[in-house]
Amino acid sequence: MKKIFTPIIVVLLLLMMVGVASAKPPDPKNYVALLRGANEVPARETPARGISVFHLKRDGTQLGYVLAVAKIDNVVAAHVHCGAPGVNGPVGATLFSGGTPGSGPVNGVLAKGTITAPDANNGCGWATLADVAAAMQSGNTYVNVHTNDGIPPTNTGPGDFPGGEIRGQVQAKSPHR
Repeated sequence: MKKIFTPIIVVLLLLMMVGVASAKPPDPKNYVALLRGANEVPARETPARGISVFHLKRDGTQLGYVLAVAKIDNVVAAHVHCGAPGVNGPVGATLFSGGTPGSGPVNGVLAKGTITAPDANNGCGWATLADVAAAMQSGNTYVNVHTNDGIPPTNTGPGDFPGGEIRGQVQAKSPHR
């Protein structure tokens, strides 16, 4: 009996180890982007900073977010764009819109809400929230905050970068960190 029992235990232990080793960890549900002018393409000289935090609901139907900024003026919009680090890409989902050129300083929460679908006809080709989450998971999304002082010409300095003043690549974060 002992001779049969030992091989069975060894086989069971091996099967358990293979199962643990091959088990796929759960997809992260939390994402963060640290926004700086140096991350823009081209880089921007600005004191502005920001952070955007995202949480995908367990059932995948909602992506909650908070976008906070500091030392930034004249915010007109903020978006999630598709694009690898160092590459400018189209808008995929709007986080903030309708800001007025020349509106002045913003410090604190700029936008807070829930995304349930990407923007209609977005340039990323995202059709569903699952597409947005997959792009975030892949590291090919970034958050961009756009500014405009309302006085021509554009791109004259902080508070006047309509193409984006601060940017941060979205990174997946495990709940254990």
